[in-house]
Amino acid sequence: MNNSDGQFMHYLVRRLFPICRSLTGDGVRKTLAILGEYLPDLKVKEVPSGTQAFDWTVPNEWNIRDGYLIDPAGKKVIDFKNNNLHIVSYSESIDRTIGLKDLQSHLYSLPDMPDAIPYITSYYNQSWGFCLTQKQRDSLADGEYRAVIDSSLKPGSLTYADLIIHGECDREVLISTYVCHPSMANNELSGPVVSTMLAMYLSKQKNLRYTYRFVFVPETIGSIVYIQKNLNYLKEHVIAGFNVSCVGDDRSYSYLPSRLGNTLSDRVATHVLKHIDPNYRTHGFLERGSDERQYCSVGVDLPIASIMRSKYGTYPEYHTSKDDLDLVTPMGLEGGLNALRSCVSAIEVNRRYRCTQYCEPQMGKRGLYSELGTRSISHAIRMRMDILCYCDGNHSLLDIAELIGCSIGEVYPFANELEDYSLIERLD
Repeated sequence: MNNSDGQFMHYLVRRLFPICRSLTGDGVRKTLAILGEYLPDLKVKEVPSGTQAFDWTVPNEWNIRDGYLIDPAGKKVIDFKNNNLHIVSYSESIDRTIGLKDLQSHLYSLPDMPDAIPYITSYYNQSWGFCLTQKQRDSLADGEYRAVIDSSLKPGSLTYADLIIHGECDREVLISTYVCHPSMANNELSGPVVSTMLAMYLSKQKNLRYTYRFVFVPETIGSIVYIQKNLNYLKEHVIAGFNVSCVGDDRSYSYLPSRLGNTLSDRVATHVLKHIDPNYRTHGFLERGSDERQYCSVGVDLPIASIMRSKYGTYPEYHTSKDDLDLVTPMGLEGGLNALRSCVSAIEVNRRYRCTQYCEPQMGKRGLYSELGTRSISHAIRMRMDILCYCDGNHSLLDIAELIGCSIGEVYPFANELEDYSLIERLD
């Protein structure tokens, strides 16, 4: 990890920020095309409108070209080109004159955040609307307004993408993130950007133990479609995974468990976060709100947990124009990437070992009283002996790390050393 990682990710967030994304449409395609510049093996796929996916139906495709509101004096008081949050997502196309009283039912603002534009959607109900700050709304003069939304809503397709990075076996780790929100930096762009950086990192690693599946989908309907198309394969092959969202600010770390709460993903997430930030926040599964709802649903039951910085719905800027390029920082993005990369590393090295000697081995004749990049010689000796103590074939390296109170990242080099000296052997 280095400063350039965070700077690059923040650059990519800035590049993607102006794009107007929604459940479907050209904004999603443009976003995936940019990510594909860095992930050349990313496979973009289209699912036709009307396709059935369990209890859901892929909606018509929505695209928007322009939208504005002109006041009685002829001034453009709302302009989509200034901020794409100004238009309710999936608004139908309109061009009409309307009085302020009737217009009010199509306006959305936040009285408790008078300077923020809210993010509002109308995916499955035909409607239209404008979003604005409360200050803007309070300043609207009585009279006739011209409301224009130049959009299309017609049969097309839903767009998603996936990327497979093959390892030594076909057991998989699933990384899923979403690409369906307009200009919001933490809630939307931090997830796909950090996931892209993680995929770039893994694609350069040699001898990966597991296969990694990266999924970029529109939230909810996208993950449902993906599960419907791949359910049996995912249930058979996925051993762990993470839903990646809100990983770009630098205020905190957060964890939301899988529905069952006892998967490898849960164990790895809590272990890693405990060593990164002992004050990380734990949220119960009943506080779910992203695609973990689908991956962990009854009958699907994939082992998917969520690692975040500030959890969606808990920070004041959430789903507003205040979720901007100042809220997401290079340091925050680096922290999100570091947490996920540490989880992946933990999964990769989490093996079971068995001692090859009865009683304690004679360490001196092997030169194993020397320091191994740790706090002191005595600590190194203690680490070796404690690891040996639990290499009984039943405890994984993650188990051992928890038992001796160290991070798995600290334990693994010692286990690797003991294996090199044939004092322990791998069982899996």
